[in-house]
Amino acid sequence: MKKMTLSERLNILRAGVLGANDGIVSVAGIVIGVAGARTSTFTILISGIAGLLAGALSMAGGEYVSVSTQKDTEKSLVKQERESLKTDYDGELQKLIEIYQAKGLSDESARQVATELMKKDALGVQAQEVLGFKLNDYANPFSAALSSLFSFSVGAILPLLTIVLLPASIRIWFTFVAVLIALAITGYTSAYLGNAPTRPAVIRNCLVGMLTMVITYVVGHYIGI
Repeated sequence: MKKMTLSERLNILRAGVLGANDGIVSVAGIVIGVAGARTSTFTILISGIAGLLAGALSMAGGEYVSVSTQKDTEKSLVKQERESLKTDYDGELQKLIEIYQAKGLSDESARQVATELMKKDALGVQAQEVLGFKLNDYANPFSAALSSLFSFSVGAILPLLTIVLLPASIRIWFTFVAVLIALAITGYTSAYLGNAPTRPAVIRNCLVGMLTMVITYVVGHYIGI
């Protein structure tokens, strides 16, 4: 089994954080909207569970389809590249030479490096340098789907438990605050892992969550009367 690099691990972690963020916002919007219209804890609970399942399964399905399509595309490109090496080896070698020249190697060095690498593993080096990915290093659609399913569900549990466990008189406001705190954490974490400024990310994340909850509450409160 290929060992993941630190960069790959950070990307997976960041994707998990973003999935949890989606779960927080989506289910918070649902349960607060329903709570604005109904006081029944059971109704809010069922609505939240339905939103959690629908959102998690939707994200998992979308991730599976997306990664599967990417994998199929990469395999198709590799197949085309394999055929090109059989029918036009010199042309593929010239492509590689030009790539190394563009990276700053001299004409002689670029030709020497490209020739040696092509002798060792022509398809592998063409996949990496021309197509932009490592040969046989395909993403697993099942792993991607399960990761999205899990991360969304973990995020969704927070607003769901908060709003059903607290007394009706305070549950909306406490859920509102708890969600904003959670969104501040996920916004900071995703920005930190992506080497981006953390403050703007936290502010944007909290504003989006706040707007979502306010709109769903208003709709639930006034339409549900």
